[in-house]
Amino acid sequence: MNTMSIAAVTIRSATSVADARGRARDFVEDLAPAIGAEAADTVVLVVSELVTNALRHGGGTCTLNLTTHPDSIEVAVHDPSPHTPCMRTPDLTGGTGGFGWPMVNHLARTTTVTRRPAGGKTVTAFLPR
Repeated sequence: MNTMSIAAVTIRSATSVADARGRARDFVEDLAPAIGAEAADTVVLVVSELVTNALRHGGGTCTLNLTTHPDSIEVAVHDPSPHTPCMRTPDLTGGTGGFGWPMVNHLARTTTVTRRPAGGKTVTAFLPR
């Protein structure tokens, strides 16, 4: 099994979400064999959602890991909060969100939330390659 991983990226502020998207875009553009544009856009979108949620709800800092597998791309975001994401009714008036986690679950083959022994959690999404 051929896997490729990039070093962890620590994200410390909401302005770093753009950096996370850029690193994700660079990551998918460097894959061999290349993936399609739609799959690449999906990876970037999921990275954006998970990093944004980690910063907003997870304690203001997070770490992003991207790993390729033969048939999938793994997006893992670690943050210091023990609280897991939950499905909720989206706020259609634009006040409190609620769209991201359902969207990630729809786009991913699987999602998991794992509590970390040292505290916090890791949210992982496996996306089709």
